[in-house]
Amino acid sequence: MILRLSIALLPLFLTACTHNPAVGPSSVPAIFSQQVRNAHNAIDAGDGDYLLRALRERVAAGPENAAVRLELIQAYRDRGYPDIALEMARLAAARFPQNEAVQLALVHSLRDLNQQNEAILLLDAYLKTHPQASAGAFSWLGILYDESAQWPLGEPQHRKAVELSPATSYLHNNLGYNLLMQKKNAEAAGEFREALRLDPASQMARNNLGMALAGQNDTAAAVANWQSASDPATAHNNLAAVFIEKGNYPAARKELEIALGYNRLHPAALKNLELVSRLDGSAATIPLQDKDIPTRWERWRAGFIRLFVGPLDDSRGDPPKTASPQ
Repeated sequence: MILRLSIALLPLFLTACTHNPAVGPSSVPAIFSQQVRNAHNAIDAGDGDYLLRALRERVAAGPENAAVRLELIQAYRDRGYPDIALEMARLAAARFPQNEAVQLALVHSLRDLNQQNEAILLLDAYLKTHPQASAGAFSWLGILYDESAQWPLGEPQHRKAVELSPATSYLHNNLGYNLLMQKKNAEAAGEFREALRLDPASQMARNNLGMALAGQNDTAAAVANWQSASDPATAHNNLAAVFIEKGNYPAARKELEIALGYNRLHPAALKNLELVSRLDGSAATIPLQDKDIPTRWERWRAGFIRLFVGPLDDSRGDPPKTASPQ
């Protein structure tokens, strides 16, 4: 399938946490029970982790050191403790209300626990009182709106981010994706092209540009765009995926037939053909060819060899058959 949602995200200071439930009376020997409780307490407090213990000690020794607090939040995130990270972020945000990195750490922690609305309210309030904030902060508010499907509210935030940092590829990609979701395909295509101009290697922007072009019914341009970074089979499979999402199953089948004509074993095309068959109730018919009839790719390859290498010496027998390039 075509690469879908492709918002370029900044590094997160997210984490996760577990809570050990209370335990009632037990017949386990008292000494062993005490050892278990001590072990649980050590895990809860991070005493069994040298880095966590060292970071907590540094925070205690330097409570005004915001960078160390961010490290501690990140450490809890890395170990899979989101609620502890959130509480650490809340404490840090209360102590450093003007620090953008700390406020974003709280936003990320809220987002990690699916508290999108609170994250939006918090970041929106911060940006209203800090208009000099970075492009990344405005981009994050746009992302939060996008993830809540509030596309029109996200658009001005993405535009502000691009205004503040016009030479950053992923910001153009994010704005383009927001516009794409609002079916503003022409504007979206412009943003994706700018993202590619700034970063020609961005596969996200390349895939999204193809979607925008297909949304304008410029299927030839969409295929050419995808094919510039892949192969013909993949390009036609990607267009088929767009048609599947639109519910245009006959057009999707046609594109999949073309894709499988280039490469009968293309895994994504085969999966999409199976998906179309489930969706429209028709049998999945793979355009298999006789083993002696070459695919389009094989014909092109043979022509290329004849043109630049010359005819093969038939006296040696037929060359071994190999799978088409993926």
